[in-house]
Amino acid sequence: MRCGGMVTGGFSSRGLARVRELLERQVASGFVPGAVAVLGRHGEVHVEAAGTIAFEGEGAGTPMAADTICRTASMTKPMVAACAMTLVDDGTLRLDEPVDDLLPELADMTVLADFHGPLDDTVAAQRPITLWDLLSFTCGIGMIPTRPGRVPIVDALNALDYTSPDEWMRGLGALPLAYQPGERWMYDTASNVIGVLIARATGMSFGDALRERICDPLGMKDTAFSVRGEDIGRFATAYQRASAVTGGQVVDDGPDGQWSRPPTFESGAAGLVSTAQDYFAFASALLAGGSHGGRRVLSRPSVTLMTTDQLTSEQRAGSGFHPGFFDEMGWGLGMSVRSHRSPFGQSVGSYGWCGFYGTAWYNDPERDMTAIFFMQRAHTGDQRLPMWHDLWTAVYQAIEN
Repeated sequence: MRCGGMVTGGFSSRGLARVRELLERQVASGFVPGAVAVLGRHGEVHVEAAGTIAFEGEGAGTPMAADTICRTASMTKPMVAACAMTLVDDGTLRLDEPVDDLLPELADMTVLADFHGPLDDTVAAQRPITLWDLLSFTCGIGMIPTRPGRVPIVDALNALDYTSPDEWMRGLGALPLAYQPGERWMYDTASNVIGVLIARATGMSFGDALRERICDPLGMKDTAFSVRGEDIGRFATAYQRASAVTGGQVVDDGPDGQWSRPPTFESGAAGLVSTAQDYFAFASALLAGGSHGGRRVLSRPSVTLMTTDQLTSEQRAGSGFHPGFFDEMGWGLGMSVRSHRSPFGQSVGSYGWCGFYGTAWYNDPERDMTAIFFMQRAHTGDQRLPMWHDLWTAVYQAIEN
């Protein structure tokens, strides 16, 4: 990866300097201790980094870099979808078949008569849940942002036991679905189900299957569900919103926190740590149609399914996190897909996703471009939006035709 200096194709030096300036501005403002961007186009790869991996302690002296380990949160979801599609490619799983054989907890499901109603007011599911339903987030259950105590099914989902995959599946299977399978898009939960499905289909842990089928073939040595002890020095600290009382930084998760040890539940929805350079390998493989370094990881048809909008207008209606959520984008398998050109430059057909702690990735096939940003600042609502707008605009302004 080339850092700094003139570039011979893909991006202008002036544009890249603007990207670096914006990263440095976030560090100087105290919003994050450090941030890194990895940009690729026409075979040219460029890294821009600013700041350090923490505000305090030893991390305050460790520069942010392409090999800094970060929590990817929801950027786990595209990798989980890719792993599942390798099982479709080799014939282990079929997209249109019910998942009951491997996930008997989801057999003979019931569905809420009223999404806001009591859990015992149900009707029978009209059909079984398929792998396609899980991958497209239309299985009938998922995250709904709301306050506790307002919607019984949301409270029940939030109370599930994560002590083991089997225990979590038993709890999930005992609940009704919120909607009929295939009826509408619902976020998050399906990725955890897919992780359990992959483990049972392969006869190994989800993490081992992901490493064997995706990470090892792509050389993603730092992508896992926890950080090895010898690598803790490269693990960035994650922060919350600054303290309203003192104005000081509030640690959400430190190097010795949740990801410093293997989890009892390997979350397909938000559990992976990775580096910007590791994730760039994954993104590049998708942009190349499923191949990396001359080795095929995913079939081209599987990549096409993942990166094409798969939602019907009926499934979009009433879905999403807010009104208009799907006005300019759709959903493929594990990731968003642009249906209209973004005001910040992303072309129709661009795809990717972001994460709770400030990670983001998009491929733009029309521009032959991959863009990845990693930082570790927990979601703070609109506070991050101007930053992302500026960064994505700067990336597209850096493009040389």
